[in-house]
Amino acid sequence: MIEIESSIEGKKYDLFKLEQILKPLGYTIGGNWDYDHGSFDYKIDDEVGYQFLRIPFKAIDGQLDARNCTVELEKPFLLSHKYQIGIDDHAEIGNASATFNQFQEPQDKDASFPDKYIDLGKSLVKELEQTL
Repeated sequence: MIEIESSIEGKKYDLFKLEQILKPLGYTIGGNWDYDHGSFDYKIDDEVGYQFLRIPFKAIDGQLDARNCTVELEKPFLLSHKYQIGIDDHAEIGNASATFNQFQEPQDKDASFPDKYIDLGKSLVKELEQTL
């Protein structure tokens, strides 16, 4: 995990409006959300698992599954997950299988992040700062 300093940290937004801004940029709400916290994920690559930029947030007014929920953004970070090999004969690395593999416990949830994507992750955060 590589944390990225950003001016978006601590900013507050209506979750629905934030989602409307981030979805066209390629962000999705991560599958690891709960009623009081979650994240927006930007998939960078799926090289031997997957690498993504994660923008975590916490609910400060309301719950994530309710209307008019206000969230506060936390520090963005880059993260790699490496899938377990041999758990599922049908689990392959790729876009289509990622939907199913998201429920599989990663072999190494803190796998090293490829150096070649660090600058890309930082530029994505800069784009986000300008957009928000």
